[in-house]
Amino acid sequence: MLSVHTNSASLSAQNAVTRASRANTTSATRLSTGYRVNSAMDDAAGLQIATRLSAQSSGMTVAMRNIQNGISLMQVADTVAGSMVDAFSRMHDLAIQAADASTTQADKTALQGEFVALFWHAWDVVATTYNGESLYVDTGAAGSDKLMQPLKFQIGDSSSDVLTGDIRSSLLNTLGVGLAYSNSQLEDVLTSHASDAIENMSEAINAWAGVRSATGAVSNTLEHAYNNLATMLSNTQAATGRIMDTDYATESANATSSQMLMQASTSMLKQSNSTVQLTLSLIS
Repeated sequence: MLSVHTNSASLSAQNAVTRASRANTTSATRLSTGYRVNSAMDDAAGLQIATRLSAQSSGMTVAMRNIQNGISLMQVADTVAGSMVDAFSRMHDLAIQAADASTTQADKTALQGEFVALFWHAWDVVATTYNGESLYVDTGAAGSDKLMQPLKFQIGDSSSDVLTGDIRSSLLNTLGVGLAYSNSQLEDVLTSHASDAIENMSEAINAWAGVRSATGAVSNTLEHAYNNLATMLSNTQAATGRIMDTDYATESANATSSQMLMQASTSMLKQSNSTVQLTLSLIS
């Protein structure tokens, strides 16, 4: 039907131009940003999932840094424990030498001086801190309170992802032997009580060897946790990318198609507008 009020062909062409223009704009946005989802309108459910995955990825990245810091802490703790083993081993040797009948009193006095020096050095070593915090003992505390609490490592993105590393359980007896001499006891520890010192130093060596074993176990666990997180992070980021990232092959084809549709619909709109001229020609 020819009418000057309603041009159905023009209306259809206008709708086609609008749809093609909108599709072309969407394709241009996706190709220019690299993201398939640029607003909630693009994929509401997908955006919600991707947001959670992105937060999880960010949390795992921080947790991986935590683990690396934890491994560094364990390396320092192991170094301290190794130094303690070395010190007590030397003190053990001195006690064995002092306990022998061939050692004169003058010799014992000389050995005593080195033993005391090593004793106070051991106290300095055990008070080593990491990032301002004591690793093993608080030298200002008394009795069993000297032992620091177990370490808690945050190794994941949730509150339940915690690794408790108790590297001090082997020290419960250590503070009562190798480091528990009073000043009066130190005065004649090798000159009069060398045999007791041998036993005490043996216990201390065993205790600190246990600490080294504990630090190694915690370090290995942290290393496994790091490798697991690295794999999970890669998979999570890949999942996020599949939701959010633009598929350039598909979107390039969509852009070409929408551009062709825009050209075709614009051409048809131009032709449909000429229909009014045909209607007017009937009454001219």
